[in-house]
Amino acid sequence: MALRAAPARWLWRALAAPGAFRVLPPPPRAAASAPALPPARPLCTGTGGHGPEREGPRRRVLVVRVTSPLAWLRTRFYYLLIRLYFDQEFSVEEFTRGAKQAFSVVSKLLSQRKLDLLDELVSAEVLQVLKEKLSLLPDNHRDALAADIDAIMYTTEGDVRIYYDDDGRKFVSILMRFWYLNGANLPDEVPGETKVFQIVFGDESTKEKRHLLTANYEFQREFTEGAKPDWTITRIEHPRLLE
Repeated sequence: MALRAAPARWLWRALAAPGAFRVLPPPPRAAASAPALPPARPLCTGTGGHGPEREGPRRRVLVVRVTSPLAWLRTRFYYLLIRLYFDQEFSVEEFTRGAKQAFSVVSKLLSQRKLDLLDELVSAEVLQVLKEKLSLLPDNHRDALAADIDAIMYTTEGDVRIYYDDDGRKFVSILMRFWYLNGANLPDEVPGETKVFQIVFGDESTKEKRHLLTANYEFQREFTEGAKPDWTITRIEHPRLLE
């Protein structure tokens, strides 16, 4: 029982502003929402140095994203609505920081197939789907799911939605997108948005291959009066890895 409760308590401190995670029943998708943002494409330059310390210069990975001004304004407008009508203390920066922490913890537990530790963090419906997918996943793809917090190169918002269910309960969902480096033994020709980097430490004779991978995690919270200030993950996508 202590093992099951530990991740939830840890994430409560990490997500002090937006709240801890818990399981919520997913509301219907038919409610009004913000239009989905177009896929973000990072421009990547340089090489990364997230491996062990070695002699010689260390190089970095720099991920630059050109954001659509309209998309930026739209998400900021929804964040303003959240602060005005739902939570005056809502902070984009605090939420993003907590989402990164949650993504790192959950992705590692998925990689280790420790789904019993995710009961309070991920919705029951998503967990059921993940159990089926992970049982069929090759070892190298499962290893590629894990994201160390220091290996997350870039984080940005996707779709932000505010909606009500048939009982009048109020919900907010925020889709977060992450780019992270992972050294799993994946083929170089993996399709999709996966990019391959040769990370050099010291000289050309010492290289470590890293893949730049993407993941999409949706965070949902109920803002009905009297509801607990808890967020839960209601969508997990690792393109080309977890399908």
